[in-house]
Amino acid sequence: MHSLRVTALVLAFFMLGTAAWAASPTGLWLTQKGDARIHVAKCGKSLCGTIIWIKDTIDPKTGKPPVDESNPDPAKRNRRIVGIRIFSMAPDGHGGWAGGIYNSDDGQTYAGKVSLRDANTLQVDGCVGAICGGEAWSRVHR
Repeated sequence: MHSLRVTALVLAFFMLGTAAWAASPTGLWLTQKGDARIHVAKCGKSLCGTIIWIKDTIDPKTGKPPVDESNPDPAKRNRRIVGIRIFSMAPDGHGGWAGGIYNSDDGQTYAGKVSLRDANTLQVDGCVGAICGGEAWSRVHR
């Protein structure tokens, strides 16, 4: 009876380990406010995030799709928001990814980090100096 319990515990451990191993940040994510969907994919050894949908498809000021008007590079100010890669992050050695994350609202790139909370929640954090903030993105199931 004792060996049966030990075997069951060992199997449970490996099954849980396999489930955690299978969880991946790649896929489609909805931002915490629900105003954008980000496609996260491997790009080489890094992890990249690209805006593929936004809630407000028309800019009320222009009557056209929103553009990256706050970008510090004048050559990029007319590019549409949909299609912008907002991050490319490298593994941080702790199970997450770290690198710059672009905010099209203000045209700034911040020190960022992404990590899985669980299979359906991606934690996205960014910092300006000592001031940090974050949000939880939800996995979109097709």
